[in-house]
Amino acid sequence: MNNFILKIKHIRDSRWFSNLTTSIIIFYASVLGFETLDTVAQPLGDFLHVLDSIVTVYFVIELIIKMAAEDKFLNFFKSGWNIFDFIIVMITLMPLENSSFAAIARLLRIFRVLRLFTARPELKAIIDMLIKAIPSIVDIVILLFIIFYIYAIMGSFIFADMPSGLWDNFLVAMLTLFRVFTFEDWTDVMYETMEVYPWSWTYFVSFIIIAAFVFFNLFIAVIIGEMQKMQDEKMKDEIHEDSKKIDILLKEVRELRKIVDEKKE
Repeated sequence: MNNFILKIKHIRDSRWFSNLTTSIIIFYASVLGFETLDTVAQPLGDFLHVLDSIVTVYFVIELIIKMAAEDKFLNFFKSGWNIFDFIIVMITLMPLENSSFAAIARLLRIFRVLRLFTARPELKAIIDMLIKAIPSIVDIVILLFIIFYIYAIMGSFIFADMPSGLWDNFLVAMLTLFRVFTFEDWTDVMYETMEVYPWSWTYFVSFIIIAAFVFFNLFIAVIIGEMQKMQDEKMKDEIHEDSKKIDILLKEVRELRKIVDEKKE
């Protein structure tokens, strides 16, 4: 029984199993895309349905392998990623295709593509890193909102008489600033105000420097910082594992030396 569990664990942790799952998910995502094309979906409807069933069976088998590889069944549900996999597979197994909820069933099938996150350890690491960065990102977003708020109030007072109506009130000014922030024809907005207020370029240039350049680099800095932390943790784990192996080797050497000394006596 232990040998069987070891084999299952080896399959679960093997690179080929991860690559196979990734390939199937990508292939399934392509199939979902083709199903939206009437020229493909109508003549190949039955074939696509069979493919969908095969993918469903594979996902169930993969889930069973992951569950069987655990020393205890409940250990499987201690991982948030495993729970995520389980929920997606269970939802897509619901018999809704021939019911009044068929449209919902087709929509839920899209969520299978999200399993790509759990199929690739590298993607899981990136998602975990982004989750850890959320508190810092929230702080940056709050600061960015304050900048938007101040500039929107200023803009709605100064440029309220613009004929385009882009600064009529505070909320419209916020949307206009978001347009400037994303560089969507922002020069048109600036040139319109410069016809009345020639100095208004300072308003837009300062906003872009502060909001777009500075805060964008802050986002990058936070993500790079979390990636560095992740690399440091990985390195510490590797050093810890290496030190464990060294301790085991030293213990074996001491035992061998003790045996040799006893034979000499």
